[in-house]
Amino acid sequence: MSSGAATPLISVIVPTYNRAPLLRGTLAALAGQRMPAERYEVVVADDGSTDDTRQAVDAFADRLRLRYHFQPDLGFRAAAARNAGARLATGDVLAFVDTGVLPGPDFLAAHLAAHARPGPPRAVLGYTFGYQPGDPLPGLEAATRDRSPEEIVRAFGALPSFQDGRHATFASTAFDLSRVPLAWQLFWSLNCSVPAAGFHAVGGFDEDFRSWGGEDIELGLRLDRHGLAFEVSREAWAVDSPHPREATGDTGDNPSNVLTILRKHPEPVLELLWAWFARHLPQLEDTRAWHLRRELPAIRRAVNRVRALDVTAELARLRDTVPPGARIAVFGCGGELPPGFPPAHLFDYDETLIAKLPDDPARPAHHALGIRTVLPDDAVDVVWLTSRMTPLWRRWRAHLIAEAHRIGGSVQGPLVQGPLVEVAAAASVAAG
Repeated sequence: MSSGAATPLISVIVPTYNRAPLLRGTLAALAGQRMPAERYEVVVADDGSTDDTRQAVDAFADRLRLRYHFQPDLGFRAAAARNAGARLATGDVLAFVDTGVLPGPDFLAAHLAAHARPGPPRAVLGYTFGYQPGDPLPGLEAATRDRSPEEIVRAFGALPSFQDGRHATFASTAFDLSRVPLAWQLFWSLNCSVPAAGFHAVGGFDEDFRSWGGEDIELGLRLDRHGLAFEVSREAWAVDSPHPREATGDTGDNPSNVLTILRKHPEPVLELLWAWFARHLPQLEDTRAWHLRRELPAIRRAVNRVRALDVTAELARLRDTVPPGARIAVFGCGGELPPGFPPAHLFDYDETLIAKLPDDPARPAHHALGIRTVLPDDAVDVVWLTSRMTPLWRRWRAHLIAEAHRIGGSVQGPLVQGPLVEVAAAASVAAG
């Protein structure tokens, strides 16, 4: 189809890699939009395919306003592919769908309608039926091969297992994401849209993500901090086609990718998100099931409970007992240090108190719970947990102890049994 002179209202970016049959399904569904074809464009961003992906795209040239981008196969680079597609796009709104997602016939009109409503700029999450990568609905894969999206929804729509994987969260607030804490963590790139201006203002997807998962919610976090509201559209629905996923690019990458997010945005809420993904790690098997949204009030209560708790006497004991030159980390440092306190990494979950500490490179202060810090393995000789950690201890003891042992040799403090133990010879190395 000729690109025509009019600028499209919305551009759809479809990243793909060696999935030509699934791509044909996605393009066929996009060609079936009730919106006039000249009002939208489709950009296929190919991450180095070696199958007949290009031929699959060319087959729709008479039905879709198409652009095609190819980048060499240098490993998993979906974020880079999406960004390249976004740079080619000319619409004021960018919609993203994954290969294998089958948009309903009013998908694009619904995304545009959501952005046209009065109010602040927004990121729109389209409802996606059937997205259950670990437990696909029986019969759905076969149905996606020979039925239209509308026929599939009619056939499976009453089944709870066909619902969007986020449905319970959506329904808990009657689909009002303004009432969902941390709505950005629901921003999944398989079906979403954003204003092009907002997308480019925050830098698009972070191309440091080189395996499956996480780059979309990290973008959601930056969009949130840029001032975008989050909205779910049930009208902008699509159906996900179940398909085998590469062993190296499956959900097993999520904990490491969430750790990447934490390193980029080190703060308590990202520690909690990491802990949710890491809850099945062997050392944390005793952690009870929980939900991130329900932990936040507990953290706020803990902050209020111990804000006035002075732990300088505890820190003075540490100062007077630890060998000279020992590398130190303190969990629950509070807002004041005793005179002559040695160089140390200081952590506290009260942002107000952390802000009171001097800006001192020898004593960097981190707003953190201590569930997962940004320090590398064996970074320090002594980890001291002050009594300010008491409100978190019952709930998060397993995580706090695991993290303290990961970064340090000796774990001590009033919450830990036993006296302060002398550290190894490495303690003689000057802290920097």
